[in-house]
Amino acid sequence: MLLSPYLLAVIVGWISAQGAKYVFAVLRTKNVWQLRQLYLSGNMPSAHTATVIALVTVVGLKDGIESGLFGLGALFASVVMYDAIMVRRSSGEQGVAIQAIIKELKSKALLPRSAKGHTPLEVLVGAALGVLIGFVVFFATK
Repeated sequence: MLLSPYLLAVIVGWISAQGAKYVFAVLRTKNVWQLRQLYLSGNMPSAHTATVIALVTVVGLKDGIESGLFGLGALFASVVMYDAIMVRRSSGEQGVAIQAIIKELKSKALLPRSAKGHTPLEVLVGAALGVLIGFVVFFATK
């Protein structure tokens, strides 16, 4: 096999989640020109969560949930998911508020990009997708 199951889980997790974001955006807006969803952060599902959970799932299945590597992966996944919900979401909301102030002041300042974080549901769906991908990759590479 050219790629280890660990790297394959990461790649498939990221591509699947970003592809799902595109599908959700098209369904929500009824507009197929949502190509930015293929690389932007935020929205349903969390690609960061899907990716890291797919990796941790493969680690747990291959190396065991009692392994040090699984423990490290679980810690890493926890930090990623906490960051997505608490830190990035908060900074995204602050970015939206700053944009509103700039618009209200009719300032000629360039509007800063507001990177979105995730709602708990978006992270939960990303985690479920990651577990599914982890199992598929594990059994497909066995």
